[in-house]
Formats: sequence, C-alpha cells, structure tokens
Amino acid sequence: MNRFLCLGEIMVEMAPAEGGLFHMGYAGDTFNTAWYARRLLPDDWSVGYGTAVGTDQVSDDMLGFIAAQGIDTQAIRRDPARTVGLYMISLANGERSFSYWRGQSAARTLGDDPAWLDAILTGQDVVQFSGITLAILPPAGRTALCAALMRARARGTHVAFDTNLRPRLWEDAKTMAQGLLMGAGVADTVMPSFDEEQMAFGDITPDDTIARYRGLGATCVAVKNGAEICHVWSKDEGDYRYDPPMVPKVVDSTAAGDSFGAGFLAARAQGKSVAEATGQAADLAAKVIQQRGALAPQIFQKGTP
Repeated sequence: MNRFLCLGEIMVEMAPAEGGLFHMGYAGDTFNTAWYARRLLPDDWSVGYGTAVGTDQVSDDMLGFIAAQGIDTQAIRRDPARTVGLYMISLANGERSFSYWRGQSAARTLGDDPAWLDAILTGQDVVQFSGITLAILPPAGRTALCAALMRARARGTHVAFDTNLRPRLWEDAKTMAQGLLMGAGVADTVMPSFDEEQMAFGDITPDDTIARYRGLGATCVAVKNGAEICHVWSKDEGDYRYDPPMVPKVVDSTAAGDSFGAGFLAARAQGKSVAEATGQAADLAAKVIQQRGALAPQIFQKGTP
C-alpha cells in the first residue's frame, strides 16, 4: 500500500449559500488537497491527514466526516485542552476573503511532539504541507515540523510544499518570508503562486521564483499563475510551460490552488510526466472554481463535463 499524507489544519467552514445564508462544512487548504487526492489516486494508495483536534463533539463530528471521505485518521492527535478552528468565507466577484476564529485550535500544537511527528511520517511515500501549516505554529513548532520533514525526506519520503500565503497569520512580512524559505528548504516539490511570490519576494518573472526554490534544493517547482501561463521546472524533465484554457465563469476560487496541488502530486506519484501532471492539475482546478465551496463532489459524478 502506497501512502500519501497531508499535514495542517482542518477547520469548520462557513461558506456562502443562497439567500444570504451560510453552509457549514469542514475544510482547510491541506485537507482540501487530501480530499481531492483521495478521488484521484487508485485504491492501492492510502490518503491520510495529519493534524490535532480536540475531544469535544465538534471534533468528534469532524473526525467522522474525515473518515467518511475515505481519508485515514490515524495521524490525527487529540488534545483535551483545545478544540478546532472556524473560518467564514466572503465572496466578491468570485474572489474570496476569510475571517478566522482559531485561537484555541489544537492544530497549533502540531509541532509540539517530535516523536509523534516522526511516527506519523515514517513509511509515507508522499507528504504535503503548506505555508498555512507553518503560519499557525509558533516559531519553535515550525522549526520542529520542518526538522521532522527533513528526517522523513532523508528516509525516502517525497515532501511537497505549497507556499500558500496568508499574511495575516504571520507575525510580520520578514518572518513570513523566512518561514517560506524554511518550508521550501525541506521539500522536493514546491508549488508557489506567482502573485504571492511577487508580494513576498518582489519576483519579476516566474523564472525568478523557480530559481529561488531550485537554489534551496527542490527537484520540481510548479509556479501557479491563475489564468496566465503556468511555469514548471523539474530536475528530470527541465522547463515546461502550460497555457490553461479559459474558464467560462469563476464562481468561487476557494481551493483552486489546493486542488491544483492534488492533481499535480497525484499524477507525479503515479509516475506521470510533468506535462501530464500539470494538465491534470489545471483541469481539476478549472472545474473546482466553477463550483461553490472548497470541496466539489459534483465534478466527479458521471456526466460532468
């Protein structure tokens, strides 16, 4: 059995619905990636999620939801002193903004137990984490998590890092940039978004982004670029460019990058080329942003274009 694990925080999601109401669900950037990866990978792959939750009813319900999605929960630690976070999505012309309530989130203790981290990372074929995973941790937790990921990488695990910037979650811009470099420094595959790299590092072109992460030791860099050309470099295949087709209407951009990451990593994990992986990733993201909410089960139904 091959094993794919995502690390981070799953939260209660309040997403806009019809009539000014909100729909309650569960989501979070790396969990979204796990959810889509489960639907893309064959049955001989286990997809798991690594985080910490509370022992209260909402945490119980969340664990039940995760398991019901076919995602393994063995790498989830429970903390009786904490609970889970909540966020609300606001939409304007298809673009989303977030309001967070996560002060008591158990996931903020993800890096507190290095022995537990080593245990859940051992034997994983692919491990994915993000800039948000790092941002919610205190400085010592970030260092401990990255050290554990480096140890896993040394054991043969393919580590993937989606930079996914949320500036408000970081202490300041300098700490954010340092955190991103720390995360990228322990990863084989780095998946940044070009507009965020411009903001954090002042990049002029996607090639600047690729050069930085190549210099940190990445063997593959996929620069997401919205509706513009996606720039990808890999050590084994060199440079690749992908011009995505136009999306008829963007309904909700939530999980665009998360689903792209799932599509890309799932394809690469099965030995597909960079071109095939990028095409699958972009196609999935295009379908996701034409639906409401982070998770879009309807796009996997038969007859969906």
